[in-house]
Amino acid sequence: MTEFLRKNKLAAAGLFIVAALTMAALFAPWLAPYDPADQKLMDRLQGPSWKHPFGNDELGRDILSRILWGARVSMRVGATVVLLSGLAGVLIGGFAGYVGGKLDTLVTVVVINSLLAFPGVLFAIALVAFLGQGLDRLIFALTTIGWVGYARLARGQVLKVKTLEFVESARALGASSMRIFAGHILPNIVQPVLVQASVGMAIAILSEASLSFLGLGIAPPTPSWGAMLNDARNHLFDAPHMVVFPSVTLALTVLSFNFLGDALRDWLDPRRENPGTMSNF
Repeated sequence: MTEFLRKNKLAAAGLFIVAALTMAALFAPWLAPYDPADQKLMDRLQGPSWKHPFGNDELGRDILSRILWGARVSMRVGATVVLLSGLAGVLIGGFAGYVGGKLDTLVTVVVINSLLAFPGVLFAIALVAFLGQGLDRLIFALTTIGWVGYARLARGQVLKVKTLEFVESARALGASSMRIFAGHILPNIVQPVLVQASVGMAIAILSEASLSFLGLGIAPPTPSWGAMLNDARNHLFDAPHMVVFPSVTLALTVLSFNFLGDALRDWLDPRRENPGTMSNF
């Protein structure tokens, strides 16, 4: 792994940014120099300074502190959505592909294809608008649309794995269907699911920011990168720092998870003779 990261600069950069973001999310209460909800109207719209490295917003709140606390929201939403979506998608799609027949047709044609035909963001907006604002409701809405991609991936992988020799051997030895599915098939589809999960983190974080930007995500005064960008819309020219720092943080986070997903794909793929060399600087 160390040799792979040394050769693949993008993978190392992605891993470093993800690690830094995770540390910022975990230790935000100690790293943030100010209370993210503390308003100082005398300092409103002030640019970056030694006292406030990222400046202040329209209510005089410290932007650096709000970005650090916003990382907690983004990482919590991303990790929870990926975990719940991955578990539900792998179990539903994988079991449907393993059983086959009418169950596979029902899950694939009726459920998965129907949900994929509908724009996911619009579906999430409709759910959040119906359920109301809140972190748990937002996670539920994103999980509802997120499990479909994992189910489709798991189904395709199961259809390939269940025809391999070791599965046929286990079946010939009298292993039960559930034992074959849980003990032989699921462990052999973990690699593509991990890659999908890394990219799914980026999608979940970006979706949370998009919904918060539209006023349908995390309720104020909880800091959120999307809500910060929404607050900055009216001050794009007189206080551009309100836009620059949250947007750069969000872009770097999404890029880092995408880099990490590409790196995992290369590292876990045994068919690549020289993994990681195609993405080098």
